[in-house]
Amino acid sequence: MNRDPFVSKLMFPWKRFWGGTWKRRAQLGGRWYPFEVFIIGIIFIAVPYFGSNNIAHLYLEDAFSVFPENSYDRSVPVINWMIIPYAALYLFYPATLILAPKDDKGRLELVSAMQMLILATLFCVMFFLLFPAEVDMRDAIDWDSMNGIETILFEFIHTSDKPWNAWPSLHIVHSYCLARMMTHWLSNNYSETKWAKPFLLLLWIEWTLLCISILTTKQHYMFDLFSGMFVGYAAWRVFEPTLNKIHSTDVNSLLEEIGWSN
Repeated sequence: MNRDPFVSKLMFPWKRFWGGTWKRRAQLGGRWYPFEVFIIGIIFIAVPYFGSNNIAHLYLEDAFSVFPENSYDRSVPVINWMIIPYAALYLFYPATLILAPKDDKGRLELVSAMQMLILATLFCVMFFLLFPAEVDMRDAIDWDSMNGIETILFEFIHTSDKPWNAWPSLHIVHSYCLARMMTHWLSNNYSETKWAKPFLLLLWIEWTLLCISILTTKQHYMFDLFSGMFVGYAAWRVFEPTLNKIHSTDVNSLLEEIGWSN
């Protein structure tokens, strides 16, 4: 377990930040709590991401334009249907909220995981702004070869997400961390259910396809994939000791340590 006091404090539930949310955890039979955590996540993840994406698009130069484009990136074929596993990242978020255990320990794990995503996002945004890089490969896409669903998804992605914020790929960082979080709950809280193992298999197949899809949809370069994997793995390793502590410690002791004890 990581003993660094700063890292431990950074990963452990933030008393003041989540204090009001925690007090409302029982509202609507406990259903309000994950929804409120989700809204906070949108504010502190989506806003910095799309904000930096548009700043780079409007005001920043491509910091990597002086480097030659990797020939392999261009040689990766466009596979239209791969936009489906690419867009499926947006199912990871509600799935994580649904799987989060509806007891106080699960709620503590959920807010700690959200903190990890917020911090990982802000870390990546720093690179997006300091080292902006444009992914200039959308010209390789053959729109006439798509079916209706593929066209809708490609248009949605291209309209909402400018071809910046390249590396580290936040698509990879978030999907990896969320997949690990869901794996934790499936293994520890739902292991006796019949659907846990099939869902776990499907989850990691989807994650593998998602990793490939960022290349075959021309959303990212290979470097973005590997740098995203590195940041996602590093974020999880920093967070994992806190998750293990929450999982193995009496919930009343945890609440007392945070300062939420009655």
